[in-house]
Amino acid sequence: MIHMLKTVLRLGFPALILSLVATPSLAADVGIPAVRLTTNPDGSADYSVTLQILGLMTLLTFLPAIMMMMTSFARIIIVFAILRQALGLQQTPSTQILLGLALFLTLFIMSPVLDRVNEQAVQPYLNEQMTSIEAVQAASVPFRGFMLAQTRENDLNLFMNISRTPAVETPEDIPFTVLVPAFVTSELKTAFQIGFMLFIPFLVIDLVVASVLMAMGMMMLSPVIISLPFKIMLFVLVDGWAMVIGTLAGSFVI
Repeated sequence: MIHMLKTVLRLGFPALILSLVATPSLAADVGIPAVRLTTNPDGSADYSVTLQILGLMTLLTFLPAIMMMMTSFARIIIVFAILRQALGLQQTPSTQILLGLALFLTLFIMSPVLDRVNEQAVQPYLNEQMTSIEAVQAASVPFRGFMLAQTRENDLNLFMNISRTPAVETPEDIPFTVLVPAFVTSELKTAFQIGFMLFIPFLVIDLVVASVLMAMGMMMLSPVIISLPFKIMLFVLVDGWAMVIGTLAGSFVI
């Protein structure tokens, strides 16, 4: 049995090596270029379809990070999470519902930016009026403008100092490695400020209910159980969801 295994291995390795060596030659014979770089007269370069597909698939893996860190998604989902905590509801609305609402609200808020990306980058690229590199650069301009409009100057200065980036003449010259973390930091600050304002009326209700229960000597009864219906009633009477969504949509500068 051992002798047979050695024979198979001895015959198998040369066959494997021959197959690996023969594969590129066969691909060349049938005319399927896996990797090809074509230099244009103006100095730019065009990559083969295989490399473009590889780059597109790699970009899709970063799509969730781009969605969360370069759009309005982070501010919206944080405010929704704080609102649910302020209401005292642990699982209602569920996380899936909040994520879906935040996603569609993000598409609604980002629609002007996406329209500019489609006009300035996607359509010219599909019409072969610009290369893939030029399309990516053109698509980054609307996103850069959106993030700059939401980012605080002190956050930009903070990350410029941390990264030791030299001073730039215009905000458009700020690299994305500095702009993105500064934008996320500003979004966190804004989201917590909105969440704090949402928390105050519900906190007042909790304090009033706790004081009443304490005065009545009902210290063993949880104030959360009593205050929860009042908080839900208040939120419904003032049309809370419309107010929160309207405030979030109006808090972005586009």
